[in-house]
Amino acid sequence: MRTSVYVDGLNLYYGALKKTNFKWLNPVELARRLLPPECVVDRLLYFTAWVSGIPDENAPKRQLSYINALRTLPEVELHFGKFLPKPAWRPLVNLPIAGKPIGTLQPVTLPQGTHQVEESGTLVVGTYPDRASGKKKWPKKSTPPPDAVIAEFHTKEEKGSDVNLAVHLLNDAWNDLFDAAAVISNDTDLVTPIRMVSDERGKEVFVVCPGKRGVAPKLRNVANQVFHIHSSMLRDSQFHDRILNTNISKPAEW
Repeated sequence: MRTSVYVDGLNLYYGALKKTNFKWLNPVELARRLLPPECVVDRLLYFTAWVSGIPDENAPKRQLSYINALRTLPEVELHFGKFLPKPAWRPLVNLPIAGKPIGTLQPVTLPQGTHQVEESGTLVVGTYPDRASGKKKWPKKSTPPPDAVIAEFHTKEEKGSDVNLAVHLLNDAWNDLFDAAAVISNDTDLVTPIRMVSDERGKEVFVVCPGKRGVAPKLRNVANQVFHIHSSMLRDSQFHDRILNTNISKPAEW
């Protein structure tokens, strides 16, 4: 079967690679180890975004080395979204310095000593009493208690990769560019395009889960088959430390 592979690069990185020594991954080799032998991987579309040098100034250099390695694979097509920076207010998980003023909406100073971090990960100053029992209780939903310490910080949100993946998956199916598709992602935003490709075009669609928590149930329900990435597959699907006939090398520290 002609097989196209669609890789959500950041989903793969954070789900399977971030805390491992297997980041120098050849995704085409991984796909061949994952999929049934009748699947001939002739295309792999890799969707990602350029990372920022904040807070790690070497991250863009490492990513560029990896992107250059991917470009040596004839099956690979690269598609880039972007990171959208934006400010946000969030409850703090930890406060490194007690006894110092903390810049919040209302200035707060913690006394010296150990301060408990609750299950939600929010450091509480004071208590949040339940009206009925008088005991500390977290509010419903995911809102922090009113006396949680919050701070403004800059964050980044990836934009475009999931949409790009969905559009290419649908367009390629309607243009009959594959018999089977493998989607490496656990993003439930892809449920509808996967269902359309399977039901309306009659194509096989495999979902490959990059995380250890298992495939999202909504994705499992629309996939023809589900596969999981194991550490042994990642280990056996690495590029050479130096790509043959190039000057592209695996970053020394990653």
